[in-house]
Amino acid sequence: MKLDVLSLTARHPAARPGAAAALQALSLAVASGEQVAVIGPSGAGKTTLMQALACAHRPAQGQLRLDGVDPWTLRTAALQRLRGSLFLAPQVPPLPPRQRVVTAVLAARLPAMGLLASVRSLFYPHDIPAAHLALTHFDLEDKLFERVDRLSGGERQRVGLARALLAPARLWLVDEPLSALDPTRARQATATLVAEARQRKVTLVATLHQVDMALAHFPRIVGLRDGRLQFDLPTAQVSRERLEALYAQHEHELRGEAAVRPGAEAAEAALAAPAPVVMHCR
Repeated sequence: MKLDVLSLTARHPAARPGAAAALQALSLAVASGEQVAVIGPSGAGKTTLMQALACAHRPAQGQLRLDGVDPWTLRTAALQRLRGSLFLAPQVPPLPPRQRVVTAVLAARLPAMGLLASVRSLFYPHDIPAAHLALTHFDLEDKLFERVDRLSGGERQRVGLARALLAPARLWLVDEPLSALDPTRARQATATLVAEARQRKVTLVATLHQVDMALAHFPRIVGLRDGRLQFDLPTAQVSRERLEALYAQHEHELRGEAAVRPGAEAAEAALAAPAPVVMHCR
């Protein structure tokens, strides 16, 4: 799926009235099948960008085009079909805590299923081998029939990523997928996502706090700060000087010391003790 972001201005859904826009006149183009990492300090607008690309909320100004189509000009049914061709993996996966892992992973296929088949799949998983294979990519095959609320935060994040491998999507949007993973698991997860996206010719856009992971695995890096594009370059051209300018006054994040940052404690608490949530499958 090809992405075109044209002078897009957007506010975070939770922003207070009158607050500055999280994204300001941002323009960006991503070719079909590309793998792009978006980096930048906390508050740069990365999550708002992902939500805008996922058609989760309408931009305040500017335009988004997916394969040349402005989603906000579509009728409701057509917009829902378009959303079904996207896969959004938030930092805290929306996995019902009492659900089995096999059911949670196979739920990624719901956009391509009818109502009756969707309901049946909740009680009788229809393709257990496919779920097992997807979990194998993230070393979770032994958790196939485990309940979600018995997994660690990092295991839940990896279950959320495994769902991408079964989703009928042409665009993967992955928002901070490594926050609860140790360095070894983070490298494995990042390499798997990029390799699978490349093999399937799926467009992948991922936001990362781990700059070293972005540089090691993605061919293209986009730098955001204060909602504005700072650079958009092939990885080989991202110099240390550019990174230092991007993370000025946030040097601890560039050094990989961003584990404790505004909102991190709340995110970790949510991973450690998930509450029931509405499950959005795209």
